[in-house]
Amino acid sequence: MKPIDLEATRNYVNTEVGIFHGRRLRSLETLKLENLLKKNPYLFKAKNVETASEIVDGLLVAFLSSSEEQLFGSFLENLAIFVAAQTSGGHKSAAEGADLEFFNKGVHYVVAVKSGPNWGNSQQQNQLQQNLQNAVKRVMQSGRATNVQPVLGICYGKTRTNRLRGYLKVVGQNFWCLISENKDLYIDIIEPIGYKAKEHNDAYRVEKNKMVNRLTSVFLSEFCEKSGSINWDKLVRHACGNYDLDTFDEGIYTP
Repeated sequence: MKPIDLEATRNYVNTEVGIFHGRRLRSLETLKLENLLKKNPYLFKAKNVETASEIVDGLLVAFLSSSEEQLFGSFLENLAIFVAAQTSGGHKSAAEGADLEFFNKGVHYVVAVKSGPNWGNSQQQNQLQQNLQNAVKRVMQSGRATNVQPVLGICYGKTRTNRLRGYLKVVGQNFWCLISENKDLYIDIIEPIGYKAKEHNDAYRVEKNKMVNRLTSVFLSEFCEKSGSINWDKLVRHACGNYDLDTFDEGIYTP
């Protein structure tokens, strides 16, 4: 492998982090109360939440946390492809379910990249296994390589390297080293990730507070009594009301 150009990597990260924060802001601009009301209304009642602002803020935090995890996951996956492109001529994979392919020391690696260790249910993991098996067959049938290694690469975490489901699972420091042969890369990328973090987050916080106020106003109008109390019946009906069993013909079950 070629040595990684850390300056080029820092510049790439600085640019991409700015794009990540821009996408965070855009996710706020298009948000509507309806997007949030799919969350569990019973949980808020169980926690004795009694103000519209608390409900809206709680819904918004849960929604944005999930959205940001996806956005930042894409950032880390793209960074991994950028690193492999520098060190081994790696490229984005065209195979379904795979993200990266690179060649090193006689081995053709086919990699599915995940940002963190807590991903996917058993069905999704089974699908990943099948996708990687198909990708390996495709590479071998093309005649480009006879030694093909499928990999699940996870960008952060401390799980030890192991083989499971027919692929190699490589996590955290080991993953960044696998694609760069640089044991310190996982630390080297942390400083540029924080580039202008305060400025980005200050701007984001201003827009988030505005959104909380706007959505709270809508919530007060639609789900609160004139007295200001929350109309829980209306809120629960909105989130869960779908009765149709009186018109549903389930037929006779035949095993």
